[in-house]
Amino acid sequence: MNKDKVFADKIEKKFEFDEAVASVFDDMLSRSVPFYDEVRHLIISLILKEAHPGTKVLDLGSSTAKFLIDLHAKAEIPLKLKGIDNSEAMLERARQKTVAFGADIDLELADMLTYQYRDEEIVVANYTLQFIRPMQRLELVKRLYEGLNDSGLFIFSEKVVFEDKVMDKQMIDIYYDYKKQQGYSEYEIAQKREALENVLIPFTIEENIRMCKEAGFTRVDTIFQWANFVTFVAKK
Repeated sequence: MNKDKVFADKIEKKFEFDEAVASVFDDMLSRSVPFYDEVRHLIISLILKEAHPGTKVLDLGSSTAKFLIDLHAKAEIPLKLKGIDNSEAMLERARQKTVAFGADIDLELADMLTYQYRDEEIVVANYTLQFIRPMQRLELVKRLYEGLNDSGLFIFSEKVVFEDKVMDKQMIDIYYDYKKQQGYSEYEIAQKREALENVLIPFTIEENIRMCKEAGFTRVDTIFQWANFVTFVAKK
C-alpha cells in the first residue's frame, strides 16, 4: 500500500480525487478516518445479516473498491455488487484490484447526482455525501429513497459537526491529535484542512437524520460514532 504524502508539500489547489490521491487512497482512509476498518466490517456484517442470494449492493463513491472487495470476500452467498464513482483514476485502481482479487464487481464511471437508481436493495455511501453540495444533498437522498425497493436500506458514514461550538472545537482537536498519532505532521494536517475548505461540508447528526426523514425514510439510526465520525442506517 502506497503511503499518503499528498499534503507533505505545498498544495496550490482544492482537494480532488485525482491520480495523486487515488494512488494513496487506501492508506489515506485507514490513517485519516478513525476506526475505518471497524466501520467497514460493521457495515459488511449488517449487509450480510440482511442479504439473500442475489441481493443488490450499490456503493456510491466506491473509489478503489476496497469496501466491495471486502464484502465479496466475506459473503458466502452470491451478491450483485456495483460501485459508481466520478473519478476515472479511482476506477482504474479499482479495476486492477478486482481482477487481482478475482472479485465479480460491476464498476461504472457515473455521477451519483444523475445516476438512475432502480429497484436498489442496499445502497452504501461511506464518507461520500459530505462532498455533495448541501443544496444538492437532500435531492440526492430523495432520489435514493425513490430508487430503493420497499424494504431497502441506505447505509452511510459521515464526518459531522456539533452545534455546540465548544464541543465542536474539542472534537476537531481530538481528531487532529488522532491524525498526529497516525504519523501526519501538523503541516500536512493544516494543508489538508485548507484544501478541503468548502469542498467537504459536514452536517450535524440531527441534520443528517432530518435530511433522511424529509426524503421519506421512516427510520434513521446511528450504529457507530467516534467523536465527529458517525455511521447511519436509514430504512425505507
